[in-house]
Amino acid sequence: MTGFDISGIPIGGGAPFVLIAGPCVLESEDSCFSIAKELKSICGEIGVPLVFKVSYDKANRSSGSSFRGLGIKSGKKLFAKVKRELGLPVTTDAHSMEEVDEIAPFIDIIQIPAFLCRQTDLVVGSAKTGKPVNIKKGQFLAPWDVRNIIDKCLGAGNDKIIITERGSTFGYNNLVVDFKSLPIIRRFGYPVCFDATHSVQLPGGAGTSSGGQREFVDPLVRACMAVGVDALFLETHHEPDEALSDGQNMVPLKNLKNLLLHAKALDAMVKKQDMI
Repeated sequence: MTGFDISGIPIGGGAPFVLIAGPCVLESEDSCFSIAKELKSICGEIGVPLVFKVSYDKANRSSGSSFRGLGIKSGKKLFAKVKRELGLPVTTDAHSMEEVDEIAPFIDIIQIPAFLCRQTDLVVGSAKTGKPVNIKKGQFLAPWDVRNIIDKCLGAGNDKIIITERGSTFGYNNLVVDFKSLPIIRRFGYPVCFDATHSVQLPGGAGTSSGGQREFVDPLVRACMAVGVDALFLETHHEPDEALSDGQNMVPLKNLKNLLLHAKALDAMVKKQDMI
């Protein structure tokens, strides 16, 4: 498998899993920076490499009246502060090439949202920045369909590719994870990430917003680690029930340490077996 570094953090190639974590949306600079600071402390204590994430704009909310974030200017300010004061690499999602061009100098990984994973201009343009690109597999795609997305990045001269599994549409307002998808995608030779919190989302399940079943995040994390992944994506918040987006599927920050300890133990066991 192809591995590469994200600001000095190895991903893929048998390296320990990388955690990509943070709140769903930029609610305030102070709250997001506080979460980033606590994440750094937790991950530093238990030895898990961390990339901080938050969305400055949630452009695909269920309702047009839902909170979307503080916008790209606030996002750039926060990312610069997290990198400068905490020394963490950062990532966020971009929805257009105009956003990519503006945000790329401030982040370490460009994230392509699941609903936009087949937008060729966005995928190719993001790849042409030379930054690592994390592409979320659409809920509507089979795992083997990501080969075409990978080829778009490679055609743009970028092989720093991460593919994120985040569940597949299963009837109305529900997602299901087919864990066969993880080894299928890994066969293409690039790091695979598992998004455990969006995989328990109930899209549009609350009518004007999405629901979620955060009680299933822990078993899904254990399952993905047992199958084998290169990165784990989790959204977290001090008070998820008070969060302005995706609160029902976010992990309370106070519960994160134990979840990561379990994940780290399983990851080490599986990758040790892979080397035998």
